[in-house]
Amino acid sequence: MNEAYLPSCCTPLREHWPLPLALPDVQLFSTRFAAERLAAEDFERCGIAPVPGVAKRQAEYLAGRLCARAALRRLTGVARVPAVGEDRAPQWPAGVVGSITHGNGWAAALVAQRSAWRGLGLDIERPLPVARAERLAAEILSADELRRLQPLSAEQRAWRISLTFSLKESLFKALYPLVLRRFYFQDAELLSCTADGHARLRLLSDLAADWPAGSELQGQFAECEGQLLSLVGIRA
Repeated sequence: MNEAYLPSCCTPLREHWPLPLALPDVQLFSTRFAAERLAAEDFERCGIAPVPGVAKRQAEYLAGRLCARAALRRLTGVARVPAVGEDRAPQWPAGVVGSITHGNGWAAALVAQRSAWRGLGLDIERPLPVARAERLAAEILSADELRRLQPLSAEQRAWRISLTFSLKESLFKALYPLVLRRFYFQDAELLSCTADGHARLRLLSDLAADWPAGSELQGQFAECEGQLLSLVGIRA
């Protein structure tokens, strides 16, 4: 493994916190990537097992794993690359929780000790165009969420639908390792979101004995690299 090697498809890894509320003891690294600059030898030189797929899939995977390795080194002192589980979720080292996201040329990973955080979910999404947001609204939003959209303009509706999509993706990433069952957009709702980037979500279905319907979780979001970045963190 050559940690010093930076593939030409990625910008230097950046340690920063682009969200409104810093989470204690959580490490986050990000990079920009360009699939057209991915070289055949990049995976081998980085010491990361390659994945099948087109160049875009390979570049985003490599970028995300590089961020994860850097975050793990900062957290634990040991550089590791999380493998892919049978459920396609990252396999973090014992005692560590984390999340990886990538989209539209940007990738990031964050990690923390399980003793401090039970779950972390990070997601980035490009805001949906108005027409596409309207087509997808009924799939992403509950009946109550749809009703709360009614007073908004078309552009505001599209932004809220995009945000709800991202927050529910983050919610799934944070909760899935705890409940070990798949759940979907209609199993949760966004109760509120504020101008300063804070959000509140509620489960609409029973996912586990300690995660019944009605459980509420806190999230946050921000515009990042021209996209919507969201995070759900579950304290230990």
